[in-house]
Amino acid sequence: MHSVRTASGLALSALTVLAVAGCGDPATPVARGADAPAHGTETHYSAEQPLGEGNSRTYVTVDDAGNPQEIGIRMSESALDGLPEGPDATTTMVMLDLPAGAPETGFEHVMLDWNPHGHDPEVLFGEPHFDMHFYMTDTESDIDPAAPDFAVRAANLPEPQYVPEGYGPPPGPAAENTVPFMGMHWTDAADGAIPGSFDFTEVLLYGSWDGEFTFIEPMMTREWLATKPQIREDVRQPAAYQRTGYYPTVYTVDFDEQAGEYVIALSGLTLREAS
Repeated sequence: MHSVRTASGLALSALTVLAVAGCGDPATPVARGADAPAHGTETHYSAEQPLGEGNSRTYVTVDDAGNPQEIGIRMSESALDGLPEGPDATTTMVMLDLPAGAPETGFEHVMLDWNPHGHDPEVLFGEPHFDMHFYMTDTESDIDPAAPDFAVRAANLPEPQYVPEGYGPPPGPAAENTVPFMGMHWTDAADGAIPGSFDFTEVLLYGSWDGEFTFIEPMMTREWLATKPQIREDVRQPAAYQRTGYYPTVYTVDFDEQAGEYVIALSGLTLREAS
């Protein structure tokens, strides 16, 4: 399978903020050696945040030298139950901090959304699904359509050498395609997200704002995730990087039977120098 998939024009209208970064119980201890999950040598976990009838949390795994290997989200199996549904249900947002004590990865925080009615463009992404934004910067509050310079900053796209292979912005005016308090969502042409022929189950996209890529986002339907799938895809890379940090080379989704958790991971973290 190919790498980074596609994206959305994500319209966030009404949001229910379930949790904010830093809330909840203290972070769970580091898992080491034989006690660690299969995804890493040593694993740091964030505090759990409620989602549905279960919980969600972030994690970072490191190697023996203390270098980050993987960053991801773990969701308990019951998190897919009891989510808001029905005609009056609105988007649920969970803000997740990264684990305290974990090494720097280049990612700043994670925003996990449940969209009970999907979002625009509905013809592509109208199924109930999860959005999982792995943010590299803390810029969401700047992306305000009421700001006088919104259209100018939205139209400021990253330079070509920083664009991952095969990716492009959605067609049309940049200001219309930039989601308030999120950014512009870039899709992989290889995904073939064409109305009438695209069967949305899961995709992976990039997001940008004011000339910089700001997040990587796995997106998947609840129906697909409930099948406990196993996928592993290479992540497409750009020719150069805007900031020094650890960038994923592999995207995986699977189900940890022992822990009873869905695992969504950006792994194969590789240090890249800004250029």
